[in-house]
Amino acid sequence: MESINSGLLKDMLKSGMNNLANHSAEIDALNVFPVPDGDTGTNMNLTFSNGVKDALKEDAPTVGKICKTLSRGLLMGARGNSGVITSQIFRGFYQAVEDLEEIDAMQLANALVNGSRVAYRAVMRPVEGTILTVVREAADYTYAYTVTEEVEDCVAVMQKMVEEANESLLRTPELLPVLEEVGVVDSGGKGLCVILEGFLSALKGEVVELSESTSNVDASQTRVEGQEEEYGFCTEFILRLNENGMRHFSEEQFREELATIGNSIVCVQDEDLVKVHVHTLEPKTAIKMGKRQGRFVKLKVENMQEQHDNILEKEETLPESAPQEHKKYAIITVAPGSGVDAMFKELRADVVIGGGQTMNPSTEDFVSAIAKLNADHILILPNNSNIVLAAQQAQQVCEDQDIHVLPTKTIPQGLSACVMFNPEVELEENLEEMQEAIDHVKSGEVTYAIKDTTYEGLEIKKDEYMGIFGKDIVVSCPDCLEATKRLVDRMLDEDSELVTLIYGQESNEEQAQVIADYIEEISEAEVEIHDGKQPVYSFILGVE
Repeated sequence: MESINSGLLKDMLKSGMNNLANHSAEIDALNVFPVPDGDTGTNMNLTFSNGVKDALKEDAPTVGKICKTLSRGLLMGARGNSGVITSQIFRGFYQAVEDLEEIDAMQLANALVNGSRVAYRAVMRPVEGTILTVVREAADYTYAYTVTEEVEDCVAVMQKMVEEANESLLRTPELLPVLEEVGVVDSGGKGLCVILEGFLSALKGEVVELSESTSNVDASQTRVEGQEEEYGFCTEFILRLNENGMRHFSEEQFREELATIGNSIVCVQDEDLVKVHVHTLEPKTAIKMGKRQGRFVKLKVENMQEQHDNILEKEETLPESAPQEHKKYAIITVAPGSGVDAMFKELRADVVIGGGQTMNPSTEDFVSAIAKLNADHILILPNNSNIVLAAQQAQQVCEDQDIHVLPTKTIPQGLSACVMFNPEVELEENLEEMQEAIDHVKSGEVTYAIKDTTYEGLEIKKDEYMGIFGKDIVVSCPDCLEATKRLVDRMLDEDSELVTLIYGQESNEEQAQVIADYIEEISEAEVEIHDGKQPVYSFILGVE
């Protein structure tokens, strides 16, 4: 096959998208930390499907214009570090083919290399042993092969790319010791290999189709426009709880979690089955919330906007809402629960985007939040290491506005930064004071393990509670309160003055008070207790 035209390119994109969707759960399971937050496959799937769905609707006859649409869709839909990097790979691919009607073998190899280069430039401190290594090594080897062997067959080029990507993936544990210790390959690299394998299959005349388990939900529908913001999607599912779900599931807590993204909520449990109904603009987030608890017996998502189109056509056009009052500063932040949301709003946050671990907001979520504001300077606090890149990408998209992303990686860092924010001082002073606060707060979380593993010599058993201090798991034991006390022992020192203790959906105020009493027994630090209502983490701690 000497060239790839627009029709064949669409087949490749569809095949890659479906193959990724079919393997997303497998990729999610490759998380290094044994916490219930493996979401690389989900993030890449949501990102890639967002771009591909747009590209498949593009009726332009050239590969350049299709790739332009693809690149824009990926850019706006990017979620998590893996999603942002994936969007940058195909942004570089587009830049290499934007003026082409068809792609020949040499142009294909060159576009793959350019994709790897653009992705590397998008990351401030690239880490080897990740998706970046996989795309760079595979693209470089493929380009050298194409030139040296004077290859003119696009199938041969993609075959080489797939082979080299999988070889590079197998080497990722050699470059990242934590992968070798846990016994997994890099999840982002695996996702890229799956996409490329879908491309190759289409080039060979066999477009990968969605498997039955993933074909019930249109994963591309992350946001609707205009009046759909009022109606959203009617999302219904029946869950059969897994072992962890049976242990931890609470109807009340799950309803509160759903309330952060929607309304008209019904949640009823009958032994190991749970029936859920919610109206939401974020059906995928609702589905992901359910996925943590068990497997789907039944799943249905309906666009309520379509049910109201005829009515809306007859209604008078309402006047547009008044624009926001102009102000010097505005703050956008991310929070995983309604309680944490309220904490940020009390500290002058203008927009709080729902999300966090397991629920990474997209670049478009940040862009939409920015569009609501009327300020000279906009400060973004992502509060999660897997959200920083999406926030920075939104900053680039909205380049006509003065946006500053403070790379907060935890909720305590974000809260401390907000405490130090002063609307009366100049920008540079604010940025300096907020960054100093970020640098001086210690962060910890307590959650449960989803599998047996060993992390830096610490043996961890499934269902045990883990204390995470910064980036490291430092404690693992069967009792939640004991794990929290041992984490506190690691976090506190003679200079500790204030501890912010945030209890989540799986904890309560009485348990938080036990931890507060323990802190006051062993230190002089003052303790503030908050009901964060966050999922995943029983406790979040900040020490200053």
